[in-house]
Amino acid sequence: MRILVIEDEKKTASYLKKGLSEEGYTVDVAEDGEDGLHSALSEEYDLIILDVMLPKRDGWSVISELRKAGKQTMTLMLSARDGTDEKIKGLDLGADAYMVKPFSFSELTAMVRSIFRRGPGRASDVVRIADLEVDVLQHRAKRGNQVLALTPKEFSLLSVLSRRAGEVISRTILAEQVWGLDFDSDSNIVDVHIRRLRAKVDDPFEKKLIHTVRGMGYVVREEQ
Repeated sequence: MRILVIEDEKKTASYLKKGLSEEGYTVDVAEDGEDGLHSALSEEYDLIILDVMLPKRDGWSVISELRKAGKQTMTLMLSARDGTDEKIKGLDLGADAYMVKPFSFSELTAMVRSIFRRGPGRASDVVRIADLEVDVLQHRAKRGNQVLALTPKEFSLLSVLSRRAGEVISRTILAEQVWGLDFDSDSNIVDVHIRRLRAKVDDPFEKKLIHTVRGMGYVVREEQ
């Protein structure tokens, strides 16, 4: 597997190159956005690890240009900013995952393995499960011909679940992905929003798509 690291902090770039090389990956490093974009467009990589704050061209611009050029290389974005809006922006631009600095190397390698398990290529911008259609770029969801009136948080929650349709996602992951929160086991924020989401996505329809897996989390899937 070949990985391109686009990171201007020399210490971080060296740390990633050394660690990932020891894990058996072939790693190239670019120290600014322009060089990184050139390498990503001219070479074939299995994964790009892309910092957001870069000289010459920021990470948002890099991934935007890659997708415009038709490059669907899987991309993991890194940022010191942990706001939910930042994460949603990265995913909407085409990132496959988003990690906040600082992170442990074991956490990063686990994320890399997770991305590779999903297989090559990027998920479509429009996700369809049964008669549910989720357009992650247009922030629009509908079932059949009915547009669903979702709040931004409800849409983000549905987007995370639908992008990983068939996969049980824990409350911890949902809380982190949607609210940027470390999950507090005493908090019912995820359950409350799931109930609200079901009221719009499932309750008016015969076929239910949002399912609870007791003790594990939630999954969106079509059940026979």
